[in-house]
Amino acid sequence: MTGDPTTAGVVAGVVRRTAVDRWRIVTLLPRAGVPAVAAAALVNLLLAAAPVVFVVATSRMIGRLPQAVRDGVESPAFGHLVTAFVVAAGALSAQQLLAQLQATTGLLVQRRIDGAVADELMAAALGSTSTTPLEDQALLEQLTEASREVEHGIQSPGAAGAGMLALLARYGQLLGYAVVVGAAFAWAAGFGLLVAVLAFRHGQRGGLRRYAAIYGAIVARVRRLTYFRGVAMGRPAAKEIRVFGLLPWLRGQYRQAYLDWMRPVWAQRRRVYLRPYFLYTAVGLTVLVAVLAALGLAGGQGRVGLTQLALVIQAVLAGVQLGEFYPEADVQTQFGMNAYRAVGEFRAGMRDRTSPGDDAAGDGPAGDDPASAAAAEPAPAADIRFEAVSFRYPHRATPVFTDLDLTLPAGACTAIVGLNGAGKTTLVKLLSRLALPDAGRITVGGRPIDTLPTARWRRELAVIFQDYLRYATSAADNIALGAVRHADDRDGIRAAAEAAGILATLDALPRGLDTPLSGQLRDGVDLSGGQWQRVAIARALFAIRHGASVLVLDEPTASLDVRAEARFFDEIIAATTGVTTILISHRFATVRRADHIVVLAEGRVVEQGSHAELLARGGRYARLFTLQAERFATPAADPPTVDGAGADPSADDPDGGAVDVGSTRSVR
Repeated sequence: MTGDPTTAGVVAGVVRRTAVDRWRIVTLLPRAGVPAVAAAALVNLLLAAAPVVFVVATSRMIGRLPQAVRDGVESPAFGHLVTAFVVAAGALSAQQLLAQLQATTGLLVQRRIDGAVADELMAAALGSTSTTPLEDQALLEQLTEASREVEHGIQSPGAAGAGMLALLARYGQLLGYAVVVGAAFAWAAGFGLLVAVLAFRHGQRGGLRRYAAIYGAIVARVRRLTYFRGVAMGRPAAKEIRVFGLLPWLRGQYRQAYLDWMRPVWAQRRRVYLRPYFLYTAVGLTVLVAVLAALGLAGGQGRVGLTQLALVIQAVLAGVQLGEFYPEADVQTQFGMNAYRAVGEFRAGMRDRTSPGDDAAGDGPAGDDPASAAAAEPAPAADIRFEAVSFRYPHRATPVFTDLDLTLPAGACTAIVGLNGAGKTTLVKLLSRLALPDAGRITVGGRPIDTLPTARWRRELAVIFQDYLRYATSAADNIALGAVRHADDRDGIRAAAEAAGILATLDALPRGLDTPLSGQLRDGVDLSGGQWQRVAIARALFAIRHGASVLVLDEPTASLDVRAEARFFDEIIAATTGVTTILISHRFATVRRADHIVVLAEGRVVEQGSHAELLARGGRYARLFTLQAERFATPAADPPTVDGAGADPSADDPDGGAVDVGSTRSVR
């Protein structure tokens, strides 16, 4: 009889993959530490022995009971009965205690492994100098899946490690019962018990394994469900839900998302569990009935005594229960394997998407070496040049830059203007080495920045992106994070806050600069959008105070009105004398102050000159400036953004925002 080679190959592949996954989980155990793993293994082995001892002791009690009743309390039989009772009671008590110790030691192993894996995942995510690999959606999904399981701990690699150890108790008990049946009755019966229980287990684990194989396709639907649940229960959407009456719509969306997720789950459960389980149940029951029938026949013929009869019956019934689902091990080992596989795939994906020069070597101790840092420090007034720079995001077909040549002369105010997708924020990413050019180079003072230690070069930069973080810590911490090594410089923090025009507001808070900037913390306060923007600017100014020589402000005044923006620009220039300042803004009132303006389009410089020269030329810049000026002058006009003017409405803009401009200011 020959089997289907395709089926055989599939089965072999499943067995091989399962063995590999199990071995990976075993190799994770040392990360929990030898003492913790040894303690957990010992507890599980004792937990395997305790129920078997209980069955043997209670069977001896049953066998001694008739003679003890006949001979009375003074007889040796009664003494044996009491001894068996004490042993059984001790085994039962030990089983209850060991079950608690199993959970405790298993949790210790789980937490230590998950901590080590979380460190591994974090190192992989942060192991690249640039953020370009994380622009890949497939890689982000791998990171999301891996981090979700590691953080939640239910189906984590650590839970899989603890589950593997818990299997020692379950299969140890099964082996003990089989040995008891074989020794007390017949080895064929003991082997039959093993076959029956393992048939049940194959139905359980086989169904779970097949379900896990399709879980990846189903879990994608969970994201939509999670999204609508988060919107309905989260704070950000609370106002709009009530004002627009969105609750019925959200309920409908959530219900539909739930059914879209669960209908395939129900169908797959029936396919992988219900139908195959009839076969496994039939095999298991047939074997068990044969064992019990043989035992009954032997008992009727007087070939087994009362003790043997009780022993075999108890061992068989207890063994059958081991064919069930193991809540402490089955899901954990199966899906914990998937979680750790996702971690491995993410690490491999990061390696594949990281170029040879894209590493964090410059962020380590060597990069902070004073001698090498001093030698690598660029001239403070050096020009910054983009020389034939090309760059494309990995998930986009169209490049952002193609042979870009751009000079930011030291001591000059250079504005950069561009429509949606022109690459203004990408320019900042390239300058700060959060993205690396596909071709060309960026130099400062004639030296390529990729030859400078990354950490040292970044300390020359004070960057506040448009999507800056609002840290749920004190106001002082939010400012000091611009130069965290100098967080104890209280006077510097106050000076930066004063220069950003936010000091008076922060001093008026309940605990002044020590007030947490989060309404969800005790004594915390939420700031307005404009106030938060000034705090972020103060963070950059604090970095300037402690050595940064290039200030980058991406849409720093988006939450300010026009007059406040004009005042801010005057204040920021006064506070950053001698610092090269790169300012990205969508308001042309700021741009016109620049000495030199560069217009970006189609990945290149298409116009450059002073504000007056570009207006006189009547080109792209003049049209954008005139359009925005007319909107400011017309009371009924839309808000003063040149949203999409002259741009391809289908353009996929990595920078976000409307038509905006950037201003680069160097004040000596």
